[in-house]
Amino acid sequence: MFGKLKIILSDIKIQHTFFALPFAVMSAFLAAGGLPQTEKLVWIVVCMVGARSAAMAFNRIVDARFDAKNPRTRERALPSGRVSIGSYWAFLISFSALFVFSAWMLNSLAFYLSPVALVIVFFYSLTKRFTAFSHFWLGLAISIAPVGAWVAIREEISFASLLLGAAVVFWLVGFDILYSCMDVDADRENQLNSIPERFGVETALKMAFVSHAVMVVLLLALLQPTNLLGPVYLAGVVLVAGLLVYEHSLVKKDDLSKVNIAFFNVNGIISIGLMVFVIIDCIWV
Repeated sequence: MFGKLKIILSDIKIQHTFFALPFAVMSAFLAAGGLPQTEKLVWIVVCMVGARSAAMAFNRIVDARFDAKNPRTRERALPSGRVSIGSYWAFLISFSALFVFSAWMLNSLAFYLSPVALVIVFFYSLTKRFTAFSHFWLGLAISIAPVGAWVAIREEISFASLLLGAAVVFWLVGFDILYSCMDVDADRENQLNSIPERFGVETALKMAFVSHAVMVVLLLALLQPTNLLGPVYLAGVVLVAGLLVYEHSLVKKDDLSKVNIAFFNVNGIISIGLMVFVIIDCIWV
């Protein structure tokens, strides 16, 4: 059993939970006006792990037949036969329950909204079947992290949390477009939709850059509705902008060999780095 669990956790790339987690943490600090309660932070992290793991399990289940036809994904656990569909469903149900329970431990609003959150994160996996703009739905799914963290702390949805959530949407859209450039041929063969498949790689790269520019504007706009963020946060946004420019310099329409570096390394630094700047501004400045 533990062997199958290890395979599934590796297959869904459990470590990638940390892409969105920093945005949930920084939202929690902003909502708390400083250091949040430790118990709240712990349950926010558990919520993130539960929701993201369940969503990825659903993705692997519904996309198994497509993954089997894609050279990049055919060695995933289900197409390769290393894990059964039943084991994946058991994993999905368990982590969905963990997410709902964690939301219940936070507050009533978080609990009532938890099924809605699951529907949103699950539905993304179906969007490539009918729209080229599935990247935006994925962005919406990931934006639940900062909005949900605000709900966890204050039991409300605020303009500031929605602004941070919108920044996450365009951040995700930008780098998911870059990542999707590697699957253009497979998407066309399987009749799946994406911006690179619909508009071509060159146009897709431009759209990704515009998305990231919008993210920076939204991060700057976050200065207005909060009274905690100042020069340190502004320095963090400048750093994010510089890293995004570097990310786009790595990916060329005729050379996608560095997409993984741009996707994993740079975006990990962006999310963790911005979180550090927000926490410093909230606590020490």
